[in-house]
Amino acid sequence: MSGCYLALEGVEGAGKSTVAGAVAARLRAEGREVVEVREPGGTPLGEEIRRLLLHADDMAPWAEAMLFAAQRAQLVAEVVGPALARGAWVVSDRSYYSSLAYQGDARGLGVEAVRQVNEWAVGSVVPDLVVVLDFDPDRGLARQGDVDRIGGQGPDFQRRVAAAYHRLAAAEPSRVVVVPVDADPDVLAERIVELAEARCG
Repeated sequence: MSGCYLALEGVEGAGKSTVAGAVAARLRAEGREVVEVREPGGTPLGEEIRRLLLHADDMAPWAEAMLFAAQRAQLVAEVVGPALARGAWVVSDRSYYSSLAYQGDARGLGVEAVRQVNEWAVGSVVPDLVVVLDFDPDRGLARQGDVDRIGGQGPDFQRRVAAAYHRLAAAEPSRVVVVPVDADPDVLAERIVELAEARCG
């Protein structure tokens, strides 16, 4: 039995957390073991790093990128890798593709440079399928309640992030799929589960 690593991506306010929960519930209803994780976070160390990333007063772009990679290394070692090894499905609210879009592209650090740092961090434990929830960045920002440091970067930054995700999907069509947020979470979850099962079996 082999596991499957599914990551949900998108701009702030796209509904990733809600859809991830609906996807996990649908997979469990099919009898699968499902482990839900979020980035940044998912482990005690990761949650401490999350607090820094989302609420620190200021942070250099490469410091931000390295902290994301550090929490990801811990998450893979402690949670994701063991889950996949025992045949579980992992549903993740974000993955290192967030770093490619946010720090690599939108912050201008370079997608391949950020990819290399993250591949050092996670080794071969990368998502089998990355689903980008395609949602208008301005509407996404309007949905936010408690705005964090990254969500507070403003609409121009979020538009750059959205464009980055589309470039990633065009460059890696076998792994990265863009799904419009044009239905309620349960309908979106059904579509995403079908995509994941086609990819992972």
